Amino acid sequence: MNLGRRRQDHFEINVIPFIDILLVIIIFFTVSTTFERYARININLPKANQERTESELVRVEVDVDARGNVYVGGKALVNTQVATIREALREAMQDLKDPALVISADAETTHQSVVRVMDAARQIGLVKVTFVTERIEESPPAP
Repeated sequence: MNLGRRRQDHFEINVIPFIDILLVIIIFFTVSTTFERYARININLPKANQERTESELVRVEVDVDARGNVYVGGKALVNTQVATIREALREAMQDLKDPALVISADAETTHQSVVRVMDAARQIGLVKVTFVTERIEESPPAP
């Protein structure tokens, strides 16, 4: 007769196969998942035909010189604050129906000066914005 204490067996669960299965499932979902980009920029450009002439285009002209001074309709503004530009644009487009904003900025002006004009235009609902550029004449290749 054995009157001694009974030995209890300790059972362990081996988790290594579970980790392997989990990794296979993660790889499966990663490979089978499709990713979609939500940060796309959709731009709908206005359409124009060849019959439309420059005189038919209703526009508000803004000039920005190299020092960042802003001129609306040829008149210099007292400062370059967005509120001042906004009010000058509102005044310039007062009697115009759906005008386009034409920005003529000097090549040496700061980006911030142009952004202020665009921000003021956005605040009053001017959504048709275009920039005046100078065409670069390409020279023919040398023989």
